[in-house]
Amino acid sequence: MTKEDFLFHLQGASFVALRFAERYVKDKLVTDFKYNLILTVAGNIDGSNKFDIYPEENDIIKLDLTEIEVVDLLYRNNKIPIWIDISVLKSSRKSTTFNLLCSGKYSNDKNDYYYNQNGSGPFGVKGPKFPINYKEGKKFKL
Repeated sequence: MTKEDFLFHLQGASFVALRFAERYVKDKLVTDFKYNLILTVAGNIDGSNKFDIYPEENDIIKLDLTEIEVVDLLYRNNKIPIWIDISVLKSSRKSTTFNLLCSGKYSNDKNDYYYNQNGSGPFGVKGPKFPINYKEGKKFKL
């Protein structure tokens, strides 16, 4: 995957996650996007050297990033995380912020990307965090 393709997938996943969240939240979600990046390292790391792994980055969190900053941080040696869960976290008048929870395994093989079969590469769209007493069909504030 090229850096440009990765940016394209990030942008597409962001719009899909925004539309998905709009089904559940009362907040107005705007299309100026910010990202919180949560880096993880896989607990079950095989010794095959199939993936690039950065154990020093376990539990690193980067806040309020632009899409270009996300791409620059995650695109390494022509490889990207094999899965990235994206979800709407919060909204303001100026921006919508997403959480990006990222695998610690990096690959350049699209067959390794968890969500590639649906065309989103490594991105899996997840719902916003639901309140404890959530009732089906009732919208809530983020």
